[in-house]
Amino acid sequence: MVREFFIELYLMVFKIVFTLFKICPIRDKITFVVSFSQNSLFVYEELVKKAIPYEVVFLAKPSCIKDIKVNVEAPTYSFETTNLIHFLISIYHLATSKYIIIDNYYGFLSAVEFKQNVQCIQLWHAAGAIKTFGLRDQSIKHRTKRAKARFQKVYRKFDKVVVGSEALANIFMEAFALPRENILRTGIPRTDIFYDKNKKSQVITKLIRDNPILSKKKVILYAPTYRDNQFNHFEMALDIDKIYNALHGDYILLLKLHPAIKVKTRLEGKYKGFVFDYSNYNDINHLLLVVDILISDYSSVPYEFAILNKPMIFYPYDLTEYIKDRGLWDDYEKLVPGPIVNSTDEIINCIKDNQFNLKKIEDFNRKWNLYSDGHSSQKLIESLFEESFSKVAREAL
Repeated sequence: MVREFFIELYLMVFKIVFTLFKICPIRDKITFVVSFSQNSLFVYEELVKKAIPYEVVFLAKPSCIKDIKVNVEAPTYSFETTNLIHFLISIYHLATSKYIIIDNYYGFLSAVEFKQNVQCIQLWHAAGAIKTFGLRDQSIKHRTKRAKARFQKVYRKFDKVVVGSEALANIFMEAFALPRENILRTGIPRTDIFYDKNKKSQVITKLIRDNPILSKKKVILYAPTYRDNQFNHFEMALDIDKIYNALHGDYILLLKLHPAIKVKTRLEGKYKGFVFDYSNYNDINHLLLVVDILISDYSSVPYEFAILNKPMIFYPYDLTEYIKDRGLWDDYEKLVPGPIVNSTDEIINCIKDNQFNLKKIEDFNRKWNLYSDGHSSQKLIESLFEESFSKVAREAL
């Protein structure tokens, strides 16, 4: 109840300030509200490339503000922090922009009413989903009626939701209770890197320059999703001793823990030259370019890794508990395109015996990345600014 009180208080203040700023006129402006930088950065790059005559502003969560500031030449402000000046500036931009592009759930949407013709675009931070979210998230059963009503208000603000496939479109329509016409089928912008030879080459070259062993041995990446009880008490589910003893001659192991997990593993020192902790490396898609085998569980990473058509192992060591606490969109066996294991020994056997079916991964990729064809950023911009492009074309005739 205390939590709900402070949420409602925050939203009430947000609404009052937003209403005051609505007196100001709407400008030709795009405001990004960002928790994960990659999708927004690809869209921003396309905006610059196409010379779209709109002002651009970024409102960034602490998790990604450094990455945004390094990569854009646009005003960037801290969002949902204790910085009062940034709080007020952020609300001003939200109240005066034609386009609001978000990449996550943001409670402030339940407290505001945008002016007519303002569009709120949901550019979700994942290309697919194993675990449920939105109205299907099992954990919301324990929330109050007011909280559930707030969630629905937020979802109703999504004028368009960007997807990379019909499979993901169906999930969003169910998770957010949205009609089919709210789905924007342009593909996931951050997957464009997998089709860009120059960018891929630059990323791989830098990664290897910073860590030459990446080019000398095969690379395994362990990228598990987070558990709610592990933010400050993370326990490694892999038996690193066993993996090291069995595979260190030919392989190295990269770790990419969820950004929400703040605990340091301190495994690099113990397994020097074998374990490399890349948890603080911002863009996991960069790492995927040098990875030979992915180990994951309920993460969305496999949906993008499938584009590269490389082997995956699925290690849902707490499957029964996870289904109960969070929920899955389907039977786990139907959702994943690789061998499912329950122990470190099984992981080792999969790798040693090459127990992978790349045809299954091809089918998975075809299903989930239907619209992510290397031009997703371009298609999204052209869709949002279709009238502008049509006008330019007419003037050129």
